Order: sequence, then structure tokens, then C-alpha cells
Amino acid sequence: MPVTIVVGGQWGDEGKGKIVDILSEKMDVVARYQGGANAGHTIIFDGKEFILHLIPSGILRKSTTCYIGNGVVIDPEAFLSEIEFLNSEDISVQDRLFVSQNAHLVTPLHKIADKASELSSAAIGTTLRGIGPAYTDKIARVGIRAIDVLDKEGFRTKLLRNFDSLNISDLPSFDEIFNAFYENASKLEPFISDVTSLLNRDILNGRNILLEGAQGTFLDIDHGTYPFVTSSNSSAGGACSGTGIGPTKIDEVVSIMKAYTTRVGLGPFPTELKGEIGLLIREAGYEFGATTGRERRCGWFDVPLAKRSIDINGSTQIALTKLDVLNDLDQIQVCVGYANDGVLIDHFPINADEFNSVTPIYESFEGWKLPLDNVTVYDELPQKAKDYITALEGFLNFPINMISVAPGRENLLTK
Repeated sequence: MPVTIVVGGQWGDEGKGKIVDILSEKMDVVARYQGGANAGHTIIFDGKEFILHLIPSGILRKSTTCYIGNGVVIDPEAFLSEIEFLNSEDISVQDRLFVSQNAHLVTPLHKIADKASELSSAAIGTTLRGIGPAYTDKIARVGIRAIDVLDKEGFRTKLLRNFDSLNISDLPSFDEIFNAFYENASKLEPFISDVTSLLNRDILNGRNILLEGAQGTFLDIDHGTYPFVTSSNSSAGGACSGTGIGPTKIDEVVSIMKAYTTRVGLGPFPTELKGEIGLLIREAGYEFGATTGRERRCGWFDVPLAKRSIDINGSTQIALTKLDVLNDLDQIQVCVGYANDGVLIDHFPINADEFNSVTPIYESFEGWKLPLDNVTVYDELPQKAKDYITALEGFLNFPINMISVAPGRENLLTK
């Protein structure tokens, strides 16, 4: 289909980078629509691990055009560092990487403010990358956009205004901050374009387009476990506002979900496993943040969470990732509902305090106790692994179209 959204269906870290990389083989364009360098997409390519924070995962396909949309907040230092890394791997971005002129920049002031906030009683477990403060300035209409780098004096005036309003002691001098920041920010100039116009022209010309989100549905500022969320719309709806594509132009929404559940940072997590099994899943799945290295909290697959995600995103397909992480488990549990004080609840908990207090209701399945890395087609899966997938489809009342059974590109099964 011409325009496809790939979105995280849980709390992020679902393996979107791999799915985007594989789908981009048939795509002409990949565009990132929200988030910033607080998210990391990991791709295994030719036996090497690539971790990208800002540049779309499609950049690894040398014929793919990549856009960074207006919904993204860009840290120039991180952006340039990724380009340098890609160049060192003989992956050129020249004439195929474009940044929206309306994308806001993460400044050193945002990072300072982020760290100060996390040291306060209002901490929510951010990555300290300045993402939240950058979005705050955007909404407050005092942000600095990519297009502003074209006017050095105007850029300086805007940064000085924000410097003067920052109520934090022991700041470096303004000139020190400005000179270092503008040196990096000005290097964005060759990439700055009217991405909205380019994307809509691509659609008109029938090019295949993939819109790539960061984080996951339940970190969405409107639909997530507020206030333990990110600062942008990480659900599928953010793809339209974050790129300038109208909703009638979207053809497919692929929701990525792990065969279990993880989240980073603070916030409700009903199926979290705090004992030996949780540690086993963390080690087997290498559940450590690609951006911060923080340990991810691990738990069982959560059906009510997934069903809510399907509704929010208008999903048309589900890709189930990291099935192989469960290979060594004797028993695998699936949360099929929630109870509160012993009473089954018939709604999805919106309030974080209520969500914290629910008790998951589980159904158990026998593990398959076999490696999956040599499985290349769905029918070769162990029967108990297929039973697990079939059970999830039944609980969700939704088909699972793709299943990842190992990290490599070749380890994606389709049904």
C-alpha cells in the first residue's frame, strides 16, 4: 500500500526498527513523525548492530529517501553524530535525508531544564535528553525551529530570550552556550526542506511511503499512562500531524507488539514480573534501553492493553516480535483481564492510580522449550508456539500477520 504507519503497540521498545527496516525494502520513502533522540531503534544488518535515535531506520536501504517530520524535536549534536556513524559504515545520506523546516530543535537549555526537573519531586523517569522541555517551548510558542538556523541573529535573539527566562543557577555563560550550539545547528542547513510538500508530492506520484513512530502507544501524551508518558503523540494519529499528511491518505497501520511486555521508567505496569522470570526475560531479550542503557521492566503479554492499543491506532496489521525470548520458559502467562478488589472491571483504567491497583487475570500456556532461530516459515514453528500465537489472536480478536523469531532480517515469518 502507498502509505503505511508503523507504530509501537505497547510502552515502546517493541522492535519497530527491525520491522521498519524489513518493510522499507519495498518502500520508496521512510519518514519519522514524532519524538526525538530519547528513542533508539535497533537494527541488525549484515551481522552488525545499528542503533538510530533520530534518522529513520530506512536509511540502511541505500535507495530509500528519508524524512524527519515537523513532529520530531531534533538535537543537532545527536543528528550529526548519527550521520558521522552512518558515513563510517559507508552509508551515505547525501540527497536522500531531509529535515522539516518546521521541526523544533532541542537546545542545551532544554537538557539543563530536563535534568533539573528530574532532580525534583516531580521526577517521572525521563531520558534527560531535553525532549519534554523542547515540546514545552513548542507549545508555549517560544521554540526554535530548524528554519531559524538560516538567520543567525534571529536565532541568537530567540535563544537569548529562552536563556534569560531559565530560572536555574550556575548556568554557563550565554555566549558559551550559543557558540557551541549554533556551530552544530547551522550544519542542519543542507538538510532543511519543506517535508510536507515533498511527502504529499510523493503520494501524488504513487511512491510507497512508510511513516515511522518512536516510543509506543501508552507513552502517548494523550492516550498513555499519564503523567508517565512522553511529550508527543506516539500513537498512529501523530503520523498525520507530525508530517502534514491528511488522514484520508493513510492505507495501513502496522502495530508492533512484543510477545511479552516491557516498559522503561516509572508508571503503572500490571503484568510486571519482579522475580526470577522477569530477570530471565530481561537477560534473554537484552532488555536494556538503546538510548540510556537502563534496565527495562519486563512482564507478561497484556491483552486489555493490546486491545486498547488496536482501537487507538486503528490497526490493520499486528507484528509480534521477540517470540524467541520465551523459548526457555516452562509456562507462559497471558493477562486476559483486570480485577479490582476481586471484582472484574469492564473498562480500561485511565487514571494511573487505578491502573496501579488492578490485579491481572491470567491464563497459562505450556512453553515450547525449543530454539526458533532456524525457523524460516510459520509452519515450521513448534506447535506450542503456534498455539500461543493462536491464543493471542483469539483474545485480541485480531490476526497476527508477522512474527519475529530472532534478531536478523531473515528471521521474520509471515502468515
